[in-house]
Amino acid sequence: MTDAGHPRRWFILGILNLSLILVVASVSSLNLSLPSIQRALDASAADLIWINAAYALVFAAFLLPAGALGDRFGRKGALLTGLIVFICGALLASTADTAGQVIAFRATMGIGAALAMPATLSILTAVFPADERNKAIAIWAGFAGAGGAIGILSAGVLLEYFWWGSVFFVNVPIATTAMVLVVAFVPTSRDTQGHHLDPFGSLLSAMGLSALVFGLIQGPEYGWTDPLVLGGFAAAVALLASWVAVERRQEHPMLDPALFRIPRFALATLALGTSFAVMFGMFFGLAQYLQFVLGYTPLGAAVRVMPFAFAMIVVSPRGPALAARLGSGRVIGGGMLVTALGCVVMALLTGDSGYGHVVIGVLLISSGMALGFPTSTAAIVGSLPLDKAGVASAVNDTTREVGSAVGIALLGSLLSAGYRRGLGDALDQVPAEMADIARDSVGVALVVAQRAPAGVGDHIAATARDAFASGYSMAMTAAAALLAVAALVVIRRWPAD
Repeated sequence: MTDAGHPRRWFILGILNLSLILVVASVSSLNLSLPSIQRALDASAADLIWINAAYALVFAAFLLPAGALGDRFGRKGALLTGLIVFICGALLASTADTAGQVIAFRATMGIGAALAMPATLSILTAVFPADERNKAIAIWAGFAGAGGAIGILSAGVLLEYFWWGSVFFVNVPIATTAMVLVVAFVPTSRDTQGHHLDPFGSLLSAMGLSALVFGLIQGPEYGWTDPLVLGGFAAAVALLASWVAVERRQEHPMLDPALFRIPRFALATLALGTSFAVMFGMFFGLAQYLQFVLGYTPLGAAVRVMPFAFAMIVVSPRGPALAARLGSGRVIGGGMLVTALGCVVMALLTGDSGYGHVVIGVLLISSGMALGFPTSTAAIVGSLPLDKAGVASAVNDTTREVGSAVGIALLGSLLSAGYRRGLGDALDQVPAEMADIARDSVGVALVVAQRAPAGVGDHIAATARDAFASGYSMAMTAAAALLAVAALVVIRRWPAD
């Protein structure tokens, strides 16, 4: 390969994006599938949480070690191995007959995703020359963001016509196609310095991130003061502090903690993590708002999320040119402020709002993120030498995954609190046991409303929809504030380009 880059680099980028969408879409598609899985497997509420969480937990925990393995032994091999593991997990999950099996096989898919996702970005950095790399990263980041909406759409279509396991099985032929293309066209690369692996550092980082994500996932379910949740956070602090201490003494650490003293690296990580927290928190509530408040079917709701994907794909390639003209910090911070404005629009939703109101907010949020994602990713990857592209990619991906868990936990908790507060005394006229269940879920509240006498049921349904909209408004207000604060920090502290 020459300084001009690989002759098939743009075709290779398409192959890498196909692999990337598989990984990202697998996170969002499951949210739409949970009701079908619950009915088919008689899964409990705790089962559903862990079916959703197992993938994210294992994915986040193994990203850094997987990136280091790719650097050491070859990124093409890491990508192929990840796709093979992903296929096996997806095939087994599609044929599972208990919730426990689905949880285990989703965790298997998480291991495959952890090997594959950082490899896609690190191979990209190796096949593109420096003058085209930021544009390629922008396209990659656009598909990474669009993958969430694509996953929701694909799940909506599959659940409309096939059984719940099709959401998993569809990954098998797509991943197999990606594997064939990778073998045929994608070159390999690795760390030319031949540095030794860092098994102890890898173990500490995996355990620390597992404890952190565990606490974030279980917090909304058990309560933030539950001993198990507090224990998870305490273990995360202890393990990650130990990881920092160990890495600082290593001659060749997997990830040097001193990198976070580099302003571009640290600020880009902050921006990416905050934006992904808002994106997944927004999706978490929006899918329910479209179905329970506006009354769309799962497929109808999925179709109406697609403007997010279109805006991401269209706007993302414009980011590098704007960054060159205005400066990376202004583009990242400005994009976050546009996203915050979109969150303000979403915070104004009520139980009577129409889809036109929703789509304005979605387009603002996606456009702002499309400006910030590629520039943030380029700053993270550009802070490390090409020999460490896998670790740089893994940092980028870990930031996304932890941010996603934070968003669902934090914004989901605010949504639930606002929903319960908005219900008020609307359930006083139904049996106490049913009222308690309805306070946990707007979907259950609507079922309770159907079973109640006509006048009472209509009042419960209308109040539940308004209460959910109120809770979503609270969550989106917090998201806008979080983004605005982070944007101001990025703009003020970003060094001159």
